[in-house]
Amino acid sequence: MARPDALRHRGFLAGAALFALFALASLGAPWLAPHDPLGVAAGGGATLERPSAAHPFGTDALGRDLLSRVLWGGRVSLVVGIGVELLVVVLGCAIGLAAGFYGGALDAVLMRATDVVMAFPSLVLAIGLIAVFERPGLDKVVVVLVALGWTTIARVVRGAVLSLKARDYVQAARALGAGQLAIMLRHLLPNTLGPLLVAATIGVGGNMVAEAGLSFLGLGAQSPTLSWGALLADGQSFLGSAPWVAVFPGLALLLAVLGVNLLGDGLRDLLDPRFRE
Repeated sequence: MARPDALRHRGFLAGAALFALFALASLGAPWLAPHDPLGVAAGGGATLERPSAAHPFGTDALGRDLLSRVLWGGRVSLVVGIGVELLVVVLGCAIGLAAGFYGGALDAVLMRATDVVMAFPSLVLAIGLIAVFERPGLDKVVVVLVALGWTTIARVVRGAVLSLKARDYVQAARALGAGQLAIMLRHLLPNTLGPLLVAATIGVGGNMVAEAGLSFLGLGAQSPTLSWGALLADGQSFLGSAPWVAVFPGLALLLAVLGVNLLGDGLRDLLDPRFRE
């Protein structure tokens, strides 16, 4: 059957549109933000204002414009989500390639290490690892998320390599004298890009949620750095009296992650023959 056309795949288009919207809005925050995100209101009457024409998302407890803060906070959330996944892909590909290609004892050791990391609840383990550092911060969050996130990519790449390394073109490359590194990088890795791209795309959403959770607990972004998780933490005390302080950052995180997940599901349908229409 024919592979679904990307321009006709509603989930893919919706995910791409949502993700592009939030990415462009965050990148354009210096020009789109109507106010200084750190600017504190001079008068007490400007605090916790309801959404209005002057402040479309309202203001927080210090009178700071919430729309501006959400736009700037998205920059951190998206950069952490994408940046961490790029590092995870590099580490996971290296481990997965080595485990799948060489097999034997190396495969057993690497996969048991993968099982150990995956056996722990990720958020609990992340909190424990960050507690080792003297001070929390986004740099520690990146290190911890990379240390915990490589397992999925490694398993995906290993599984693909195991099915590919016995193919005729790999055997032909061996017969022509290609080295092991050349076979892995030139013949095996490019053919794992389909499942790898899907797993990496979905991983971006997971990183954004993890960063938001750690920042919500006070272990991620520290003031004055803005992120959606930190904004949620600021608004939790006002859910009854001024819910917009927490609702808008939470809604931005929800829609951005939804867009990433829809994009990943769409890529799976487009790239995996088992999901062809």
